[in-house]
Amino acid sequence: MDHDTTFARLVILACHDLRTPLATTHGFTRTIMRTGDLAEPAGRYVEMIDAASGQLAAVLDELQLAARIESGRYEPTLLEVDSAGLTDVVRERLGERVRVEGRGERVRVDAAATARALADLAECAVRHGGLDEVSVRVEGATVTIAPITESAGRVLLGEELRDLGAAVAGRVIWALGGSIELQDGALLVRLPQ
Repeated sequence: MDHDTTFARLVILACHDLRTPLATTHGFTRTIMRTGDLAEPAGRYVEMIDAASGQLAAVLDELQLAARIESGRYEPTLLEVDSAGLTDVVRERLGERVRVEGRGERVRVDAAATARALADLAECAVRHGGLDEVSVRVEGATVTIAPITESAGRVLLGEELRDLGAAVAGRVIWALGGSIELQDGALLVRLPQ
């Protein structure tokens, strides 16, 4: 009998099993919000529960993706997209804390996972670098995030596991055949073409 008991497979199963109670929580929270008139502070609490359930879903997505990559079960849906378009998620998530510029070119990637990875890397650079803002420059298939402090650099490269998003982002980029490296105080993310 073939038993698949690898740790990565257990994580994938746990993520799957956690989705049902999380979906129930999120669904009923949305229903309560739509019914309207909640007295304060109950309305604010329900909004906090809704936001937290969304954050939990994102963490589960990241964890499941990392486990699929580690177990060799990652089957990306590769699409040809413009590399500059992948930075839209970075803009959405970081808002005024990021400046995005440059021109892209066609790359062949798992678009959703790559866009999320770029946003995770930029957010990690801000959070672990103690910065107010970062710059994201797209030059063809290379996305450069700067400045990168020494402490943030170790986290971004996966040398220090202190940021789940960055750890998964690196795995996604490498699994797709791209690369990540530090160079002159900047993080260079080279996307596969």
